[in-house]
Amino acid sequence: MALLVVGSLAFDSIKTPRGQVDRILGGSATYFSLAASYFTEVRVVAVVGDDFTAEHEAVLKRRGVATDGIEHARGKTFFWSGEYGENVNEAKTHATELNVFQDFHPQIPKKYLDTEFLFLANIDPVLQAGVRRQMSHTRLVGGDTMNYWIKGKPHELAETLKLIDVLLINDTETKMLAGDSSLPRAANKVLAHGPRGLVVKHGEYGATIFFGEGTFGIGTHPFRAPALPIEEVRDPTGAGDSFAGGFMGYIASQGELNREVLKRAMFYGGVMGSFAVECFGPERLTNLTRDEIEARFQIFRELTHLDHDA
Repeated sequence: MALLVVGSLAFDSIKTPRGQVDRILGGSATYFSLAASYFTEVRVVAVVGDDFTAEHEAVLKRRGVATDGIEHARGKTFFWSGEYGENVNEAKTHATELNVFQDFHPQIPKKYLDTEFLFLANIDPVLQAGVRRQMSHTRLVGGDTMNYWIKGKPHELAETLKLIDVLLINDTETKMLAGDSSLPRAANKVLAHGPRGLVVKHGEYGATIFFGEGTFGIGTHPFRAPALPIEEVRDPTGAGDSFAGGFMGYIASQGELNREVLKRAMFYGGVMGSFAVECFGPERLTNLTRDEIEARFQIFRELTHLDHDA
């Protein structure tokens, strides 16, 4: 089943203890769509500038990603520059240039309006809500946000959360959004805003999914998926977006929506995130095989004794 992502296509300049690259392809929609493309049909809506060439777009097309929703505007593409120290969970931002992304108002192509699965990547919650209201055939809506919107547009974000089925954010964002330093309490407060599920990402320590009362089946117990130990993290940029792509992509590939599907999706999210950090930029996500993905999923099974029917 088709999966639509609305987010950013960008260029990144990145420095880590393992090296440095300048103006490579990045952005939330890039990592998400490449990761999800190994599981289902992916469509992308984003905006790019004059510096985004056919060669850049071909990176997505070679993975079968539908790019008819990419708007080409006059100006430069969104640009981010940052640096990571030994703590790969924290980035020091050197520059953020919104460029054409500043005036981005997503319009969903008519051919995409029947998409059953939707992911609202990290953009203005007002824009997220506008996209959601354009889509009347969705079975599941995933979403992301960040501290900038939590602090800057709390009321707008609260309204948008009512339109999202599963929210994917990190520990700090969960506690900030809820105004509570206890993660379990904070998760329950976030769920009270409207989402049926909350995925809290813990970086190199995995992720936890919390369920709302009576959603996706019976029971409310959270489920924790560990991260796979990686010997060398070359570039953590896009790991969270890759996790989201694996998570949503797997869900879209299944015929049912229940807790077991979402729990397995947590592991596929972890698998795709683990591949993303092995190279700078999204390079590793462009040349995977499904056998490699399943082999790494098997490692997760052995780590956790997760029951899985092929």
